Formats: sequence, structure tokens, C-alpha cells
Amino acid sequence: MVSGRLALLLLVTLAGSAAAHPGIGIVRDGRGNVFYTDLANVWRIDPAGVKTIAVARVHTHELWLDASGALYGEHLWYEGDATKKWGHRVWRLGPDGSLSDVVAAREGFRTDWSFVRDAAGNGYWREGDGVARFFVKTAAGATAVRAECFDCRDVRWLAAARDGTLYFVDGADLRAVSPQGSIRTLARGLGSRSLTQAFVSVRHALMGIWTGPGGVYVARYGTREVLVVAPDGVVTVAARSSFPWAPTGGTFGPEGDLWLLEASATDAVRVRRIARDGRVTVY
Repeated sequence: MVSGRLALLLLVTLAGSAAAHPGIGIVRDGRGNVFYTDLANVWRIDPAGVKTIAVARVHTHELWLDASGALYGEHLWYEGDATKKWGHRVWRLGPDGSLSDVVAAREGFRTDWSFVRDAAGNGYWREGDGVARFFVKTAAGATAVRAECFDCRDVRWLAAARDGTLYFVDGADLRAVSPQGSIRTLARGLGSRSLTQAFVSVRHALMGIWTGPGGVYVARYGTREVLVVAPDGVVTVAARSSFPWAPTGGTFGPEGDLWLLEASATDAVRVRRIARDGRVTVY
């Protein structure tokens, strides 16, 4: 339990963090390597538990692994208040360790290349401030509108299931777009914030989402919990992070272990592995 005085101190000290948000990118390849971002570098945890930098000096919030085991991320930068311009590039780390750019450095934000992919490699993204349009781009390069959402309020993070079902955070709700384009709400009102996470903005109360045993998992950064939403809409707590850590993303290994990306209010990042038998390892 955190005292009221300590909570107030946290609010004052960390107020500047309210507009920022940590990364959600954590993935596991077929060889047992886990990759994650701390917004300064992308790190690798090898099967023996040894941690090294996989891609240095890149600011990426998301990661994606293709079927060959190649890792993709971006580098996003701000030139400064003199120009107020942003820029980005998309990079690829091959299974052989070769590093190259698949999208060369260019001005602005990334709008035509997605890290949200299904098992076939189709990419998904959202556009529009009024009507939210969900797009799909096939591996062959064909682009189409999958669905239009007329009652979406604030679409945030997305995740694609293997079959092409697209899950997304809309304000405090978890919703889904079927492969046929129908939209449904899986769970409402998930965006709570605890006293010790009161510095977290409402928009960042819910962070990364991913699929796993029993349903769709949501990193509720606002309460330091991982929620799992079952197909019937029942919401339960799958994991909790101890203060000052809070979950921002996650993935499952083939053995059923849950790998959680966690961040603190001071921008520190760690990974916690929760085995099926309950054993916990912190990296």
C-alpha cells in the first residue's frame, strides 16, 4: 500500500511522463530468442537467458517477426523545435544477423507499413479521425478497406490473430473486426487507473494486446495488471506487476510461458517470464 504523501510525490515528480508512453514490442522467434524494445535499443534474450543488444540506437514502439524469423522495427525521430518535423525508417534484422532498411529514411510518420500482421503476413492499420477505417494489405501488396467504424472514439493499439481477426483498443473498450469485416465489442470499461498509476494518461491506461490461451490479453498499464478477455466476454486478471513496474506488452512461448514487457514511471524497462508452473524469471 502506498501512502497518500508518497502518491502525491509520485504525481508531482512524474507529471512530465503523462504525455509519453512506453513501447509495447516483445516477440519470440522459433529458436527461443525473445526480442523487446526499451525505445533506445532492441534487446535479445537468448534461450540461455543471456541479454544483449540486437539492434542499437533505434526508437521503435512495435516489433514484428516474419515466418522466416526476420525481425522488423522502426526508428522514429523528432528533428527538434526548429523544424518541428518527424522522420522514420523501417529496418529488418535477418535470421543471419544482417541489418538493412526495408523503408528508407523519410519525413513524417509511418502510415503505409504495419507491424500488425496475421499468420499469412497480411498487414493491418487504421486511418481516419471521424470514421475509423481499418485497412488490410496482403503479402502480395493489394490494399483494401476491411471495415469502417462509425462509433469508434479513440482507436489505439491493434493486434491480429492468426486467422485475420483484428483486435483493437477503442478508448477503454476492447473490440474486434472479423475477417468478414463485422465489428463487435468484446469488453467495455477496461481503462481503469490505480492510485500509484495516476500519472498515466487515460489514453495510455490500456497498452499492448495479444492473443493467447483462453482469449485476448490486454496490458492494463493503468492498474499494473494483465487482463484476459475470454470469447464469451468474461474478464479476469492473468498477471499482476509489482510496484513500480507495470505491463505494456506480452507474448506467449510455445510451452505456454508468458513473457511480459514491463516499464516503470522512470522509463526503466524489464522483461518478466511467468512459466506455466508459476515460476518467475526477471531479465
